[in-house]
Amino acid sequence: MQQKAPLLGSRPFHVTNRQVLAIAVPMTLACLTTPLLGIVDTAVVGQFGDAALLGGLAIGATFFDLVFVPFNFLRSGTSGHIAQAFGRGDALEERAAFWRAFVVATLSGLALVLLAPLISAVGEWFMNAEPALTAAMDVYVRVRLLSAPAALINYAILGYFLGRGEAGVGLCLQFLLNGMNIALCIFLGLYLGWGVAGVAWATVCGEVAAAIAGMAVLLGRFRALPKMSPRHTFDIAAIRWMLHVNVGIMIRSLVVTGAYILFARQGAQLGTLTLAANAVLMHFVDVAYYFLGGFESAAQQLAGRAIGARDQPAFLRALRLTAGWGFSLAGFASVLAFAFGEQLVGVITSAADVRAEAIVYLPWAAFAAPSGVLAFQMNGVFIGASWARDMRNVMLISFAVFSAALFAFGQMFGNHGLWAAFHIFLLVRGVSLLSIMRRRVRTAFVE
Repeated sequence: MQQKAPLLGSRPFHVTNRQVLAIAVPMTLACLTTPLLGIVDTAVVGQFGDAALLGGLAIGATFFDLVFVPFNFLRSGTSGHIAQAFGRGDALEERAAFWRAFVVATLSGLALVLLAPLISAVGEWFMNAEPALTAAMDVYVRVRLLSAPAALINYAILGYFLGRGEAGVGLCLQFLLNGMNIALCIFLGLYLGWGVAGVAWATVCGEVAAAIAGMAVLLGRFRALPKMSPRHTFDIAAIRWMLHVNVGIMIRSLVVTGAYILFARQGAQLGTLTLAANAVLMHFVDVAYYFLGGFESAAQQLAGRAIGARDQPAFLRALRLTAGWGFSLAGFASVLAFAFGEQLVGVITSAADVRAEAIVYLPWAAFAAPSGVLAFQMNGVFIGASWARDMRNVMLISFAVFSAALFAFGQMFGNHGLWAAFHIFLLVRGVSLLSIMRRRVRTAFVE
């Protein structure tokens, strides 16, 4: 059952292009620092000339990301809840929502630290790689997991600022995190010669620094506000609602991750060359989605704020503007991919056979951005509105359709079939959520 937030008094507002861009642009810039950090990590470890170290870093980072995927709700769920509280002028609930997320983040992070040996052992068993590679992975994962409390607290902090539409503050914190990470990665990993361990410790330091800075800003802000009782913060009904929404978001994140893993697995069944070519093309998809992610954040905050304010015109205008910017940007990304795709493939890989194979399937990657716009936008809207059950159900249905298409089309059309199934996955998600949203809007703004 979907719960409506208490109505304290509507705060109608007018959604403008400037508001959309004020959220989307900083979040896009913040997202784009992430691949830069990955490049620096790889370059530093690559200086040691040991393939096992590079491989251990790569699979360690991938496994670490998989461990953290279920906790994405600490950012997105917190953002949606706070956006609604912000829309209805409930400053107490904004703070309470953050502190609930903070407690969950802290406890979850400490649990991950305690379970680090077990998590690392599971990763080694799952990867089943050669001993030298496994040893490097073990060092990376164990050290990185020490950052878990700070990293998850940073999710909650970013969710708070995004929920209030203060993406600029979030950008500054991300720049601090990734900037310190890059600098220490070079110093510890290369200058001091710590290698993989240095790269991991750099990330720990960056996460801790960002968490300290973010909490300093929040505590300074909260100190100037009226005191709030623990009973309000840890209200049982509010905690139940938070868990209801966050479980839906968690399932959605896990299913999306599963879809990408399944896509990669099926590509591997077609041969190493196809797997490598798809990996190259996924860089195009990832970069396009970093840009779309900024407009997803804008849709999330503005939709949630409109729901909280019971302002249907603002909600509909937020939909139109984020869709317009999203499709425009996706079209531009596709044009760039077609115009410079072959050159970019050559930059990513020097292997002639991989380049030739990737160019064959380049159009599929180039059109991934337009196919994914609606899925990204609707995801933001549904998280902002806390319609988590609908989002979860649509994701499960979309995954079932994707799996069927992947196996059927893969057998009939090879790698072209795999890419066709990937586009179907994106389109089914977006169209299905859009159709449900139209029904939701009829009741969401009824007082």
